[in-house]
Amino acid sequence: MSQNSSPLNAETVVIGAGPAGYVCAIRLSQLGKKVTVIERAEVGGVCLNRGCIPSKALIHAGTTFEKIKHADTMGISTSGAKLDFKKLMSWKGEVVKKLTGGIAQLLKANGCQVISGDAVFTGPSSLQVKTASGTQTVNFKQAVIATGSRPAEIPGFEVDQKFVLDSTGGLDQTELPESLLCVGGGYIGLELGTFYAKAGSQVTVVEAGPSLLGIIDPDLTKVIEKKLKSRGVEILTSTTVKEVVKQKDSVKVKFQGAQGVTEKTFSKVLVTIGRTPNSQNLGLDRAQVKVDSKGFVIVNEKRQTTNPNVFAIGDIAGQPLLAHKGSKEGIVAAEALAGMKTVYDVKAMPAVIFTDPEIASVGLSETEAKQKNIPVTVGVFPYAANGRALSVDEPEGFVKLLSDPKSGRLLGCHIVGAEASNLIAEPTLAIEMGANVADIALTVHAHPTLPETIMEAAEVALGHAIHIFKPKK
Repeated sequence: MSQNSSPLNAETVVIGAGPAGYVCAIRLSQLGKKVTVIERAEVGGVCLNRGCIPSKALIHAGTTFEKIKHADTMGISTSGAKLDFKKLMSWKGEVVKKLTGGIAQLLKANGCQVISGDAVFTGPSSLQVKTASGTQTVNFKQAVIATGSRPAEIPGFEVDQKFVLDSTGGLDQTELPESLLCVGGGYIGLELGTFYAKAGSQVTVVEAGPSLLGIIDPDLTKVIEKKLKSRGVEILTSTTVKEVVKQKDSVKVKFQGAQGVTEKTFSKVLVTIGRTPNSQNLGLDRAQVKVDSKGFVIVNEKRQTTNPNVFAIGDIAGQPLLAHKGSKEGIVAAEALAGMKTVYDVKAMPAVIFTDPEIASVGLSETEAKQKNIPVTVGVFPYAANGRALSVDEPEGFVKLLSDPKSGRLLGCHIVGAEASNLIAEPTLAIEMGANVADIALTVHAHPTLPETIMEAAEVALGHAIHIFKPKK
């Protein structure tokens, strides 16, 4: 590999073109900065190529297939519905291609120079980029690290993307596995496990903890567990995997749980136990950028690292590892770099899990309130009492609002049910702007719609529910 002769002198470099990096690059360009983007793989990062977008495309397809098979409850007779798995994967690829192509065009339209290669810091204001044609030295005035994260590994679990898969492999199969073991009962395992169960695989989920989705309100998790079991998904909690043995065309797995040591064979094993920041092999020490004990880059409220000319955003900058959190940080960092008075001061960061039904949460949970001795008023409204939910055959779930007993200020919202991912935007705005439950209850919501469940949960909290009966205290 040859060394390119003359170094590139860049004003601002963004390393990584995922949801954090490309947003930051575009905003920097809007603010008059000359931006150079360095991306080792594909524009769009993990989210667009191997995460958020392809997984949601598959989940939508799985839901559509399941609804077709059960449409006879609405008087729609169907027979012979089949899933062409290869065609589905091809369609998923086209969705990804359209979005990543769009991002590439946006970067170009905004005047961002994109270099394909691996970047390594060689000093506080210099990089070396390994490209297909050689190595390129890049000197910069300012830099933003947006290198993201990767699937965490378990010692003894050799991911070969053939029999033992990580989330990337789980999204890129050519054939539907007859049986699938999901190791890890977090959101990634349950999202992909739900898709494969709908598509026709026999799915088992094993979780070392006492329940699935450990950080989620247990009331919401119960709805998900019940629905998973109705689809034939086997759930093994408080259970660990002791041994994985690859065979000719399957994987033999030994479990340690309440029943002692048991053994079962699966077509594929999907390992989804979390993600690890991509902070290794970046030369961060040479850039005078410090990381914490878990490998996350240490940043301040402007997303500035211990090197004042280097910022970090997205997964590399710490929890929560969410695409929209990274995008928000990208805008903050860009504006801070451009000299604007701005800080990352998000009060309400929503999180969504695309199981079926969906889960969406923002703000304080009941569990946290109890742990911190924070008094709350709780208003819960069931989907089963909402006209729109019944008319679209989605009666499972509820909305739960937590508010301050004295001021009525909304502190948290937790939803399990159809379109929870869309509904969470209203309470997120309410928390961010300091609204109270009376504001929500007084706001006219169109009928018949699912957002009415939020209004009605507010009315429950205020003690005057209309569409469910609550005895006066």
